[in-house]
Amino acid sequence: MAAMGVILLANYFFYAKWSLWYLALIPVASTIDYCIGLGLQNSHSAAKKRLLVGLSIIMNIGLLLTLRYVPGIGLPLTLSFYVFQALTYTIDLYRGDSKGTRSYLAHLTAVSFFPTTLAGPITRVSSLIDQFERRKPLLESDGSRALFLIGMGLIKKFMIADYLSSNLVNRVFDFPTLYTGAETLLAVYAYAVQIYCDFSGYTDMALGSALLLGIKLPANFNQPYAAENIADFWRRWHISLSNWLRDYLYFSLPGKRTKMMPYLSLIITMVLGGLWHGPTWNFAVWGALHGVGLAVVRLWQTKFGSAKPTLETTGWVRSLNVFLTFHFVAFAWIFFRAPDFPTAWAVLGRIGAFITTGSASLENIPLALALVLGVGAASHYVPKKWYDWSQALFVRAPFYAQAMLLLLLVLGLQNVVSSGATPFIYTKF
Repeated sequence: MAAMGVILLANYFFYAKWSLWYLALIPVASTIDYCIGLGLQNSHSAAKKRLLVGLSIIMNIGLLLTLRYVPGIGLPLTLSFYVFQALTYTIDLYRGDSKGTRSYLAHLTAVSFFPTTLAGPITRVSSLIDQFERRKPLLESDGSRALFLIGMGLIKKFMIADYLSSNLVNRVFDFPTLYTGAETLLAVYAYAVQIYCDFSGYTDMALGSALLLGIKLPANFNQPYAAENIADFWRRWHISLSNWLRDYLYFSLPGKRTKMMPYLSLIITMVLGGLWHGPTWNFAVWGALHGVGLAVVRLWQTKFGSAKPTLETTGWVRSLNVFLTFHFVAFAWIFFRAPDFPTAWAVLGRIGAFITTGSASLENIPLALALVLGVGAASHYVPKKWYDWSQALFVRAPFYAQAMLLLLLVLGLQNVVSSGATPFIYTKF
């Protein structure tokens, strides 16, 4: 009980550091959802349950829309991930997919858990409550594993993502006509690496921070650019959001009424997912591209069977699938990153000129930048057993060796981020 109280205070302190207004918004919204949860647990009337869950959805989505789109609000966090996480509790209770809690403290602590606030991973509140109520002492190995995750997250974010952003990606997407087609194409590849290292770096730090508190969060990335098709990509990229969109949006659409509805529902889900990032045509196009890609994969699987890897899809065939899927994702990233349509078309125009002319001038790409891009790309494809071995080696190392490695990391970060760090990409969503 005391431990939950301390974590709750830490949660609210985290929100207060962004704005004191959150100390009014979060407790009130959490309390309403807690009361709705009690009503869902006690009610046997289907009509009352629909009313209660509807109130929860309206309140949380209303909070999200207000903070994101009402002029003059000006709060730094839109609470998207808080809203998504909060809705898992009431919707799961309504569907009977989880048990609720009578503990007001446990609910407040779980729904506002600060490591997941900025960019996930979106965690079912019922899972967090269960862990808070059955807390175990922190094992030494878990503490070491948490420090390893935080260290890896810092490397990804500050040494790779921020470096690529400030030295190539931002420059090209701000002034694409000043760069050659080859440099522009390299910037698109660099953005693919940047957003992965930025987002997965945050996830590593969130998982590590939670683990220090004895809480295990779900994995959020699994080598997404090694996916064999777009459906496989979404099983590997931002896994918690993919699962949320599937479980709470896609399954709520009338997907079985006609033969076309399952495919249309995929497109609708992804367009809405794109518009969640921002109410612009760029994000709508990005979502539509992924929605159409998912629909095509589903149609293929319906016609020819499951697309799970087999002996026939190994070797060069699998490599071709991965190559094509990555370039489809990278193509869609152009609309995601570009501030507007004219910029996106300008980037595509420069790349098109490179493809047609074959001019490969890279005068604005210094060796250091190329090395960072190469290291970032290679880090994504490191075999899982190598990563697990490195983590296990760190965990087994004596405390003074761990401290020395972390000290070297801090010194390295001081040199790299002397000009300041950029915000995590997904904090603005």
